[in-house]
Amino acid sequence: MDNKHIPLEIEGIKGNLYAGFWVRLASLLLDLIFMLPVIFVIQYLNGLGKNVYFYTLLPSLAFGFWYDIYLPKKYGWTPGKQVAGIKILRLDGKAIGWKEAILRHSVMFFLTLSSSIWMTMSLLSADDEIFKSLSWIKQTQYLRSLSPDFFKFYNWASNIWIYSEFIVLLLNKRKRAIHDYLAETVIVRSKYIEEIERVMNSNVTIEENDSTKEV
Repeated sequence: MDNKHIPLEIEGIKGNLYAGFWVRLASLLLDLIFMLPVIFVIQYLNGLGKNVYFYTLLPSLAFGFWYDIYLPKKYGWTPGKQVAGIKILRLDGKAIGWKEAILRHSVMFFLTLSSSIWMTMSLLSADDEIFKSLSWIKQTQYLRSLSPDFFKFYNWASNIWIYSEFIVLLLNKRKRAIHDYLAETVIVRSKYIEEIERVMNSNVTIEENDSTKEV
């Protein structure tokens, strides 16, 4: 057994300790459902005029920070993960801190920030009357038509990142995505937390006893 990492299996537990593809996908969809009210409000306000975007930009980023970084740091989950019955832990079985929470979300934050910069630059050159006359979807298409070529990579980069995350997750036994490797974290099933803590604590005790004997 690896004394530094949560083991792949624990004696007496038949189920997989780690959250696989389907349960993690379900948690993402649940998070999307939970965020829909906020998304709708922001979309509605933004549709009132291009200048409103400048007032909703910082609140949008702040909400993303709270949801995707603060909540995982505080509780080890987002609401979607909690409902799905999974939790984020460090590889050694301990609760994650700010470092892990930030690293896990660092790539998505960079992509979101790039999107915000692209949106801001497009809005500066957009005609407000044309913008207000369009539907939500048409507004986005209009802004994309005005975006600098450099920021048109956003959709490609986002898709590559998301698909790569799931591919890597499927190819390792602890079901870790790329952001888990960046932050040295795993996602486990919440119902096994107590057993994981028991095993990891017993490993620490064994290591301490072994060290004492050597002395």
